[in-house]
Amino acid sequence: MAPPDGDGEITLGHGPGSTNGGGEDGVSRPPGWTFLTNHAHVLVAIARNPELRQRDIALMVGVTERAAQKILRELEDEGYVSRVRVGRRNHYELHADRPLRHPLESDHDVRELLELFTDELGSTGVPSEEMTRAS
Repeated sequence: MAPPDGDGEITLGHGPGSTNGGGEDGVSRPPGWTFLTNHAHVLVAIARNPELRQRDIALMVGVTERAAQKILRELEDEGYVSRVRVGRRNHYELHADRPLRHPLESDHDVRELLELFTDELGSTGVPSEEMTRAS
């Protein structure tokens, strides 16, 4: 993601006519492909703000709400995320000691990935105790 522009908005892409998805209409769009999966994008979004609504996660990641729900369900089913209901909202807890899933990265855990894309742990918007260890 690019830093906020002069208007305080965060934009994706590099503007009109760029090869990474900026349209001629002046609307910035995400690039055609990225180095991280949507699952990783969801984890990063939750690490930055565990109080996000599914709608907000979908917007940040660039997927539909239904796709965000599916990704969250898959992450929960595999033990990477837990959801706690707080009133009418969800609060997400990450289990950052879980291994990355692909054989090429399976000797690394989610915590290492999140450290790359968030501030040092404890200042990610996720208190350290919420970056729990799976039992």
